[in-house]
Amino acid sequence: MIQWYKIKDSKELISPSLLVYPDRIEKNIDMMIKTAGGTNILRPHIKTHKMAEIVKLQIRKGIFKFKCATIAEAELLAKCQAKDILLAMQPVAIDMIRLLKLIEEYPDVDFSTLTDSLDTVLKFSNLAQEKKIKIALWMDINNGMNRTGIIPNTNAVELYSAMVSDPNIIAKGLHVYDGHIKNSELQERAVNCNKDFESVMSLKKTLENKGIDIPTIIAGGTPTFPIHKNRENTEVCPGTTLLWDAGYARRYVDLPFLPAAVLFTRVVSKPNKNLVCFDLGHKSVASEMSLPRVKFLELNNSRQISQSEEHLVVDSLDNRMNIGDESYALPIHICPTVSKYKKVITIVNNKITGSWEIAARDQQIII
Repeated sequence: MIQWYKIKDSKELISPSLLVYPDRIEKNIDMMIKTAGGTNILRPHIKTHKMAEIVKLQIRKGIFKFKCATIAEAELLAKCQAKDILLAMQPVAIDMIRLLKLIEEYPDVDFSTLTDSLDTVLKFSNLAQEKKIKIALWMDINNGMNRTGIIPNTNAVELYSAMVSDPNIIAKGLHVYDGHIKNSELQERAVNCNKDFESVMSLKKTLENKGIDIPTIIAGGTPTFPIHKNRENTEVCPGTTLLWDAGYARRYVDLPFLPAAVLFTRVVSKPNKNLVCFDLGHKSVASEMSLPRVKFLELNNSRQISQSEEHLVVDSLDNRMNIGDESYALPIHICPTVSKYKKVITIVNNKITGSWEIAARDQQIII
């Protein structure tokens, strides 16, 4: 029986290419909904795939809230008729104006974004007053990742109080991304997740004691969404779940998602004994981590020893491959890998069925 990832007729397929499997993506959507306990608390991130077709698959399954990282991704979601879109990157400079243009262009969509700064709140307030609209903001909390967000202390109380009191701002609640929590074992991950979330709950209680309601908290990413799903009035934001990758599959065995994106590559040289060179360089797969950068699905007894812009060299003791031979590999990190391609090739029942554009790959679509 032919393996699920293989293509029956690949002679005209350019390598390297990124393949996706729509049937497996649908199964991952179903598993994501099941794990979350329904669609009401789901706000999936689209930064991994950036594709309209995958957004529409989720909408057809009843998902209506989404999270994104760029204005282009927000615009893509609006074009797909998503109802509720969170831009989860504090806009600065021209992106503040671009967000307002999106709000004007798509009046039926509920747009919101993040802030961790009073300066940003005041700038948005002035812009909103000029446009005679209100801007919906979430306060971004730093509960340990130290990437963005405000520490949940008295400064956070003052910032959220300012948001609530500003007539041009709609204070939506708190946003917490805990990407620093990476324990492989679910119980350890839950302990650390809950421990770091204590400061968030303490902040919420302080604000409520001041008479300030916190309607919703948006929390976590793929590794922690099964933990946060049990909290009241909390939305969860998995993203990698839809395409999955070898890195998450190895680290999080408790998350039963299917690999649904595969790299197609060919041997371009055999420079020495046991050495095989594939056309799978930095330009074709995420390379921010140490080797290995991919998991080959069929190349056994092998070790990835070097990579450059166009080439990946593998030392294989089981080297029976010839120049021109095809191979399939799972990326260790799928999110930056997707951005290296303009389109993906869709595979159904081992046959090429078409392609999907990675529509929000660039920083701008129209707006």
